[in-house]
Amino acid sequence: MSQAEPNDTDNNVDDNFSSSFNDSLNNTFDNDDSLAVLDISAADSIDDDILESFYNRENLLKVMMATLDNIDERIKNGLTLPYYADIDTEVWQEKSKALDIYITDAVEGQELNLEARGKDYATNILSYPSDLPAAIIGLMPTLPLGELVICHGVLVREAAEQNKTVNQHISHLLIHGLLHLLGFDHELGQAEQDEMESFEIDILAGLALPNPYL
Repeated sequence: MSQAEPNDTDNNVDDNFSSSFNDSLNNTFDNDDSLAVLDISAADSIDDDILESFYNRENLLKVMMATLDNIDERIKNGLTLPYYADIDTEVWQEKSKALDIYITDAVEGQELNLEARGKDYATNILSYPSDLPAAIIGLMPTLPLGELVICHGVLVREAAEQNKTVNQHISHLLIHGLLHLLGFDHELGQAEQDEMESFEIDILAGLALPNPYL
């Protein structure tokens, strides 16, 4: 499996989602599990309060759907997904999508980053695309996108450093990670970075969330 990360980047956790964040999500999307399958798991070190406060399945599912809906519109206008270029557009759009999210701490995050990328520190997110052949995906009722591993401590620290809420940062990283799972990679060059960032900004704006790069 291949991996990717955004910028490298632990502090005080927000107590609750901001009401405006929740309202924007609830007003934008219906929770339709027929369109996406989202599985969230966590290391034993991540307690239930953290999961309930920051990794509520319904909210993450809405961010996931916002990302996929945005990408679907771009596909209609000619966008090609690097990792799914061999799959017919209609096949891609008719299939529900499956995503696994695993939440961990800085210790395991460092181990995973070293194993996956040869970098001996914990990073905010790692992306593991499914890497399944197009012929296999075409036969599956649900299209597996892969797995995102989020290091909660790093994410919290970064949110404080960047003067944003933890929930805003989670939304951004989820979008960022999903784009990696589709094959977009900001590390390939400036044009690829600009493209990926423009997608993220547009998707976040649709969720009434600010530009994370300002």
